[in-house]
Amino acid sequence: MSNLLAIHHVSFCVVDLEISLSFYQKLLSVEVDRTRPDLGYEGVWLNAGAQQIHLMRLPSSDPSTGRAAHVGRDRHVAFLVMNLSVIEKRLKRMSINFTRSQSGRLALFCRDPDGNGLEFIQEV
Repeated sequence: MSNLLAIHHVSFCVVDLEISLSFYQKLLSVEVDRTRPDLGYEGVWLNAGAQQIHLMRLPSSDPSTGRAAHVGRDRHVAFLVMNLSVIEKRLKRMSINFTRSQSGRLALFCRDPDGNGLEFIQEV
């Protein structure tokens, strides 16, 4: 049985937050989630049905250089899982480096072999 429950959100680094916000609102008719906490950088969370799209304005939006050490501050997809320890054990077994959420949430972050960011959040 799979431990995967759902995709939680998708994050994109953007150069101009206003232009990107306008694009997504016009294209998808999504609303801004006003409960976004201050994470130390400009950004907006958009409600996309049961999932969200996170737009983040950070120093570099170039995927080949300037990648954030912590995947939570880079492009990533987030997966909702039943048991985070299952994922942690698998990552250790595969010798894949990961970091825990800097906010204290039950979440961890890693990269796939191509450098794509992955977040795993335990369902509470």
